[in-house]
Amino acid sequence: MAYREKEYKRRLLTGQDNNALIILIAIHLVVFVIFFFIKTMMNLQHEKEQELTQVFNERILSWAVLPASIHKIGSRPWTILTYMFTHDGFWNLLTNMLWLWGFGRILQDLTGNRKIFPVFLYGALAGAIAFVLTYNLLDSLRDQLPVAFLPGASAGVMAIAIATTAVAPGYRLFPMLNGGIPLWILTAIYVIIDLSAIPGRNPAFYAAHLAGGFTGFLFMYSYRRGHDWGNWINNFFDWVTNLFNPDKPRKGKDIKQELFYRSPGQPYKKTPNVTEQRIDEILDKISQKGFNSLSEEEKDLLKRASQK
Repeated sequence: MAYREKEYKRRLLTGQDNNALIILIAIHLVVFVIFFFIKTMMNLQHEKEQELTQVFNERILSWAVLPASIHKIGSRPWTILTYMFTHDGFWNLLTNMLWLWGFGRILQDLTGNRKIFPVFLYGALAGAIAFVLTYNLLDSLRDQLPVAFLPGASAGVMAIAIATTAVAPGYRLFPMLNGGIPLWILTAIYVIIDLSAIPGRNPAFYAAHLAGGFTGFLFMYSYRRGHDWGNWINNFFDWVTNLFNPDKPRKGKDIKQELFYRSPGQPYKKTPNVTEQRIDEILDKISQKGFNSLSEEEKDLLKRASQK
């Protein structure tokens, strides 16, 4: 296996610094483990499974999932964000994380590391709005309004899937199988499976998932025309990260003056040799900004490294 391919696959599998996909999946897993632990502790007090589930949903889960009632959302507004990380079943979590990993890995490869969180958040928020509006506007759902809630990352995962397909619908998977399977076919299979698995054919859940997917498409449509909806989200995360970073620049300090004009050495020294450090820097750049961000010199270095 070529050096570049081996190193890049290793980084995607094991993760690297600030890998948004790994962090996003880890958050879902941690939240699920916390709720599972709480439910296990409650099991010591309730012998009947049906009684335990009802008490757990009313006392614990209801404070994290998104209620359909606008009145309830007003009393617990944080659920607009927490619901997308809260799953009410193991299989729901497992399937969502597998699809998130599959589509998210491709999106990260094509566009870099800074699109995962924004696409997921926008899709999940759009799904939340569609879910609440559907329940409050359709008379057929009014009877279920007080007890209905939306859990899980399905709307956000749908946004990731559609956004990835919008970037490269012809992306080939499993190239050893007669040239590979186009990405759009996998996406079509995922959409069919996802929508068919919705319990009770509830139109509010259909609306949430489809709104998430449509938002993912709009995100990439806008991005390819020069408008990045995720800039403010990434800037906010960078700001929060720098609050705990002792090496961040002090206020009022001119970085250009310190690191360029007053630097004792050259800001960049070109070397003809292919070094492991240089290859690592290029792989990090691919992870952050995508392969298309590389210069011709960097692409040439990767090509030379792969031939060794």
